[in-house]
Amino acid sequence: MIASLQGLQWWHWWIAAAALAAIEAIVPGAVAIWFAAGAAVIGALLLVVPMPWQLQMVLFCVLSISALALWRRYQRQHPQDSASEQPMLNQRGAQYVGRVVDVSEAIHNGTGKVQLGDGHWKVRGPDLPRGARVRIVSAEGALLVVEKEAS
Repeated sequence: MIASLQGLQWWHWWIAAAALAAIEAIVPGAVAIWFAAGAAVIGALLLVVPMPWQLQMVLFCVLSISALALWRRYQRQHPQDSASEQPMLNQRGAQYVGRVVDVSEAIHNGTGKVQLGDGHWKVRGPDLPRGARVRIVSAEGALLVVEKEAS
């Protein structure tokens, strides 16, 4: 094993960096990417400065662990806000809660339709004729719950 380590070249490190980056793409957690960065830096250094394999290994460990520690420190100091700028982005029906719209298809036996933009949404609410004004009070998946708008 030691004999094979003595022949470490710059391209070995770049292959290791690519493999670690591929692992990062498959396994979440932002850990392998810092080791990939360390391997890439060692590979680049070997292009300029020849060094023994022992020093390569020590520098790889120091660079990788330092980069990971700095990233974790940065994350603690700058936590990601769990509430995005668009909290209802993937809850399209919930985006319409509170809006007042006209009934496009009469609500009969508790169900009907309203038009929002260029689409029609199924609604549940009190029986009302076409053209009545309703307020969207909640969303249950693709079904909107409405109530008659007070005039």
